Amino acid sequence: MTWVLDLENVSVRRGTKNIVDNLNWQVKEGERWIVLGRNGAGKTTLMQLSSTRMHPTSGTVKILGEQMGKVDIFEVRPRIGLASAALAERIPGDELVLDVVLTAAYGITGRWREEYDDFDRERATDLMAAFGVDGFQDRHYGTLSEGERKRVQIARALMTDPELLLLDEPAAGLDLGGREELLAALSELAAYEAAPVLVLVTHHVEEIPPGFTHLLLLKDGSEYAAGPIDEVLTDENLTGAFDVPLTVTKTGDRYSARASQKLPVNLGGHA
Repeated sequence: MTWVLDLENVSVRRGTKNIVDNLNWQVKEGERWIVLGRNGAGKTTLMQLSSTRMHPTSGTVKILGEQMGKVDIFEVRPRIGLASAALAERIPGDELVLDVVLTAAYGITGRWREEYDDFDRERATDLMAAFGVDGFQDRHYGTLSEGERKRVQIARALMTDPELLLLDEPAAGLDLGGREELLAALSELAAYEAAPVLVLVTHHVEEIPPGFTHLLLLKDGSEYAAGPIDEVLTDENLTGAFDVPLTVTKTGDRYSARASQKLPVNLGGHA
């Protein structure tokens, strides 16, 4: 089988620390993955590896059948959609929203001298409509709310009709309403048969959209547990991955988690 993502014994070392440590992970066609873990677990580094923005220190990374180090990454990148905080920071605030989406066709941020045909404009408009931001085409990106920006970023990530879509904490910084609107859109995307393989990074189980099928739990840069989401997202696994006693609750098709016992609090007071 040709995996969409195939990481074998992958480590990323910075100084004396392995940010990712001997990780093995495979993702195949039709799957929708959540990557979950506490801060510093290696989630963002994993997304950088999966989007060809970083090479491993050791191990093998294969993306869409191509092995990093043996292929021109600029031939692979157009096949991967990416929405991340690092990429969002490069989008000019005075860029028209339509151009934010369009420029993904050239893999750039910031409109310059490139030209787009009617097909490009139609696709950009359709994607914006799908994520409820089609009324903002002529507005400047910097004037949008955080929730609106997130939806524009995902529309942009889909512009090249990618085979793999990576979403690095798409709900981070959103208020409750913005989060729920975004998760509803992502749930619709997950249910769409022709959608790309999806990988979404978060550290909140409440941000798992309905329709996602698999879960990778990371701890200290390594796999703590991985597999079908209902098998992996258990009290025991979540407690072990986060080092806090946690209880997972599933209501309908949504998850939540909370401490299963009262935790000690140290407010730094004096004896």
